[in-house]
Amino acid sequence: MTEDPAETAAYLDLLLSDAALGVLRRFLPGSLPARLGLRLARQPRTVARRTATLAGDLSRVAAGRSALAPDRRDRRFADPAWTQNPVLHRIMQAYLAGGSFATSLLTDAALENQDAERARFLLGNVIDALAPSNNPLLSPLAWKALIDTGGLSAVRGLRALVSDLATPPRIPSMVAPDAFEVGLDLAVTPGAVVRRTEICELIRYAPATPEVHRFPVVIVPPMINKFYITDLAPGRSMIEYLVSQGHQVFAISWRNPDRRHRDWGLDAYGQAVVSALVAARGICAAELASICALCSGGIVSAMVAAVRPAELASLFLGVTVLDPSPGGVSSLASQRTLELAVAASRARGYLDGAALAEVFAWLRPNDLIWNYWVNNYLQGRTPPPFDILYWNADTTRMPAVLHRDFIQLFASGSLVKPGTATMLGSPVDLASVVTDAYVVAGIADHLCPWQSCYGSARLLGGDVRFALSTSGHIASMVNPPGNPKARFQVAPARGSADEWLSSAETIADSWWPDYSAWLAERSGGSRPAPRADPRGDAPGRYVLDR
Repeated sequence: MTEDPAETAAYLDLLLSDAALGVLRRFLPGSLPARLGLRLARQPRTVARRTATLAGDLSRVAAGRSALAPDRRDRRFADPAWTQNPVLHRIMQAYLAGGSFATSLLTDAALENQDAERARFLLGNVIDALAPSNNPLLSPLAWKALIDTGGLSAVRGLRALVSDLATPPRIPSMVAPDAFEVGLDLAVTPGAVVRRTEICELIRYAPATPEVHRFPVVIVPPMINKFYITDLAPGRSMIEYLVSQGHQVFAISWRNPDRRHRDWGLDAYGQAVVSALVAARGICAAELASICALCSGGIVSAMVAAVRPAELASLFLGVTVLDPSPGGVSSLASQRTLELAVAASRARGYLDGAALAEVFAWLRPNDLIWNYWVNNYLQGRTPPPFDILYWNADTTRMPAVLHRDFIQLFASGSLVKPGTATMLGSPVDLASVVTDAYVVAGIADHLCPWQSCYGSARLLGGDVRFALSTSGHIASMVNPPGNPKARFQVAPARGSADEWLSSAETIADSWWPDYSAWLAERSGGSRPAPRADPRGDAPGRYVLDR
């Protein structure tokens, strides 16, 4: 919550450009060090003060009188050796002092927006990479594994490193490729594919209650991921939960596109959402249907809602950013970079999902890179099975035209300018979305900061209920009831983000029951449940495409 949304909300265009051009370009400093040095040269007293502070910190570290300690949530130094071994303890403290010194100097430099974002990324990754916990010669975990296995951990770690470097995304594996099987362990809620087109399948889930709500809800997943993030293992499936609460649930399963589908853009995906709504209403004999959309699926769904508002019973947007720069910052990627990114995906026909996964990982290197570096390579261990990480590794491609459309949408911020963007030939004005909306964000979301999601919710013209989960980007969506650590804050989206936060009600447990009850009030009453099709073939074919 301490982050400024203006510093983080413009990641979207950077993510898409970096994924097309390669994340390596983010690590090339170019002339940035010269500009940073010039800024600091103009502040000699500040630099001298920071240097003196560092010298004092290091002298106290050497003398064993330093109180420097990692954050209590920093798992890198959880092993007792980092505090009980005097050499390792001093190395850790010197690392913390050096990192604080470098970060303070960067803040003092007060670089311009593009330079500041790039410098934060570079410096943060350098500091994280230099952590002594990552060093095989210093890591207590590495030495213990080496001794316990008689050297086998080193062999296993080297084998894992070679395997990971052989194929994209060339980052440490977060889950074994055979840890789960879609249709057997994941995406097992009973249902049937009721419609299949070139771009997607529409799955209808079997009722689980004697009575169901009249208006169906259509789940619109991200176009750059598989749909089963909403249907993970039993007990952790949002679809399973909604069905158990009497909702008639449909889900779109996007096809994994290749070069043949390079021309699919926002309009193609928007038309698929419209067609899915029409099909769901027809099957359920309902005059209205609700949308439950996540991330990039939420962007397309909000645009559809703006041009077809009369057909919706309600709109749900999960971790969705419609305004890429609520803090007033323009695109942090240069126009030349965006043009090169569009050209790269156009030449290939698509943006590779593995490239996006690599970019995402480097935004949280301690959690998604170095944590697995230590586990997989230094300890020679197989990462534990985790359904979310398996889904995250099951990447999909993005058609070249959709990639271009999203970059243009994010870079120009056209969704906040009524009538600038279009969907299916009609101008988009988000204020025309007068349908009631439920919007969810994650307080620890590093991709779609909650303040940005809140600012986006304020663009909608109807009554908006805003819920803030305690989790991050993905975990805030996979939020089954019963977790004693879970809680969320909820209130109508009114006023500024800070005003909303100060007035929101805090509720223990998951937001799923709150959303289900809210959705039920907007679902047209109840009716006897229809008979399930015994020939159900969910999760369908498209989800298995690689």
